[in-house]
Amino acid sequence: MKRNWELDELIEHFTILPDEMKVVENKKGETRLGFAVLLKFFQNEARFPNHKYEVPKSIIAYIAKQVFVEPELYTRYDWNSRSITYHRSQVREYFGFREATVQDAEEMSNWLCQHVLYHNHDVDHVEAQVYARFRELHIEPSSPERVERLVRSAIRSYENRFFQKTFEKIPQTSLEKLDALIDSIADLEVDIDEPNESGNDQLTFHELKSDPGRPGLESVFKELNKLRTIRNLQLPTDLFKDVPQKVIKKYRQRTATEDLRELRRHPEPIRYTLLSSFFWQRSLEITDNLVELLIQIIHRIGVRAERKVQKEILNDLRRVSGKTSILFNMAETALNHPDGLIKEVLYPVVSEQTLRDLVKEFKHTGPAYREKIHTVIRASYGSHYRRMVPEILNILDFRSNNEVHRPVIEALELIKKYANTGLHYFSMTDNIPNDGVIRSVNKDIIIEKDDKGQERINRINYEISALQALRDKLRCKEIWVVGANRYRNPDEDLPADFEQRREENYKALKQPLDADSFVDALKQKLSQSLERLDANMPRNPKVRITSKGNGWISLSPIEAQPEPMNLSRLKGEVMRRWPMTSLLDILKETDLRINFTDHFKTAGVRETLDRATLQKRMILALYGLGTNTGLKRVSAGDHGESYKNLLYVRRKFIHKDHLRNAIAEVVNAILRSRLQEIWGEGTTSCASDSKKFGAWDQNLMTEWHIRYRGRGVMIYWHVEICSSLFYPASLFKPLNVS
Repeated sequence: MKRNWELDELIEHFTILPDEMKVVENKKGETRLGFAVLLKFFQNEARFPNHKYEVPKSIIAYIAKQVFVEPELYTRYDWNSRSITYHRSQVREYFGFREATVQDAEEMSNWLCQHVLYHNHDVDHVEAQVYARFRELHIEPSSPERVERLVRSAIRSYENRFFQKTFEKIPQTSLEKLDALIDSIADLEVDIDEPNESGNDQLTFHELKSDPGRPGLESVFKELNKLRTIRNLQLPTDLFKDVPQKVIKKYRQRTATEDLRELRRHPEPIRYTLLSSFFWQRSLEITDNLVELLIQIIHRIGVRAERKVQKEILNDLRRVSGKTSILFNMAETALNHPDGLIKEVLYPVVSEQTLRDLVKEFKHTGPAYREKIHTVIRASYGSHYRRMVPEILNILDFRSNNEVHRPVIEALELIKKYANTGLHYFSMTDNIPNDGVIRSVNKDIIIEKDDKGQERINRINYEISALQALRDKLRCKEIWVVGANRYRNPDEDLPADFEQRREENYKALKQPLDADSFVDALKQKLSQSLERLDANMPRNPKVRITSKGNGWISLSPIEAQPEPMNLSRLKGEVMRRWPMTSLLDILKETDLRINFTDHFKTAGVRETLDRATLQKRMILALYGLGTNTGLKRVSAGDHGESYKNLLYVRRKFIHKDHLRNAIAEVVNAILRSRLQEIWGEGTTSCASDSKKFGAWDQNLMTEWHIRYRGRGVMIYWHVEICSSLFYPASLFKPLNVS
């Protein structure tokens, strides 16, 4: 039960009604108060308190006023007497509940396996479902320890059945290849210091788990090698098709945190299910990584070319002013002296250098500028990045559900066909798709004329244009990739029963079934918005339409909000009291107040460490990782924790999702504690790695931002911190840690 209750919540949930008062009024003193607390607690939670002081003091005080006794009498209520046993029986009888039996536990376990564990294995979530189910059946749940044992037993039973079922679906050839891969990885890790004389591209288990590095050819080829290694296992594509991603992710994470020695000790159903879930999930992730690398590299080629050309222009270009008057003087002089020589007639009016500058300026703008950029792109692509294209096209299967984008798919097949040839042009007999592949501004660059004057398609320029079109289509999922997750078939984004439950789904989306009605409503909304824009923009002093392009809209900068009136005073007082505060102390104090380390759950089967020891190691590990100090340096401190202990916590407990939940917990605690009388109505935020600044109440999510710089790290903390919960804002300034 939560600890803080508002008055309106107390009135709603803990007001004793007349019928309930009849059950309470025949008791006196502490017995009267204790029974009333049990009654209302059970009514709200559908269970009895686990211990005497689980009930918040505000609830006890509110109930005490209603039964006309002093709140202090609650401390005298005997929690171990026969009276409380009788009181609980009375409460159960009043609400129509009964105690749970062994049969109820078995039925609950079966219900969990059928309806809950398919979607989620998180113990806290499953326990919440158990309590809700008991409440629905009007059964008083057992003690928390027995409920936890029930949940873990149900999860274990479900997993054993899942492991056995998955094991039976894996072909024998895939099992043998899994064993061979694990054996080869184990041998490689034993002989890791010896040179690889065989020359093969055998990967270690760490490399198979790792994400790609910076976009580049090396990263692409590494990901291609990983994907080939995993596809060589020939796991069925539908092995985990109907299993929720959250469940697969759990087993994938568990496999990634175990050593090969641990994995090989498991029974066959567990070992092969864990390995197959890991490689199956990694196949999706690596495919996504390859697509992402392809998109980034294509973008990088164009951006680098633009920067290079722009740099050359800035170094070489001298803009000519007054071009209109120069053109007028040249035209007037030419008309007055039609038979004169240029050197004698025009050069006295316009110098030769001015004409050279005019020619150079024209070449650096318009079609000439685009052609120069394309030349740089071609040089970079043809000499370096082109090596990745055949490899990617051979391993990835690009598809589209829309015939409009079919030309891009056909262009990729054509590129694949000519990949191993040295031809400058495509054959004239090939059907070369142009629409949707070649941009109109690049047609003159791609379509050339050969020695005979016939139009031919320049192969390298066409490849560049096709890859740029592919990038655009991939980003909006008009083209998707077989075997990917993020770039999967967009039709799979809908629920499997979407068509069968079409009316119900559209009702939930609050959209009409008729397409014409949807389009008409959208048109009307757009028309109304444009009318408001047209009516208000001319009178808005902070908005103006410029002459650039077809009329750009220019907005005045947003005015800064006033600084909270007490902020400077609070900063000064904090700096006077605490001139130096350790970041580790702040992290520890934060966890002592809101217990954010509870969000870090083990990726293993069970948790054997006590929470106090785990909390200490967790904070030290988070400090070492967050400040880039490293676990080895942190383990050298005088705290009694070894590097091995911290490394174990890092591997088993600290993962991306857990960290995100912990951050959300801290940020929510900060925002809950923000007092307007201290901070005023203005807000103050800070961020890193971005040029954008926003107030906390204008963002959906706020995170701690970490930016690595060489040996150190810049840690930016949110300054919206109330002094009643944390140290105030002046302490949360950027810290340089070497």
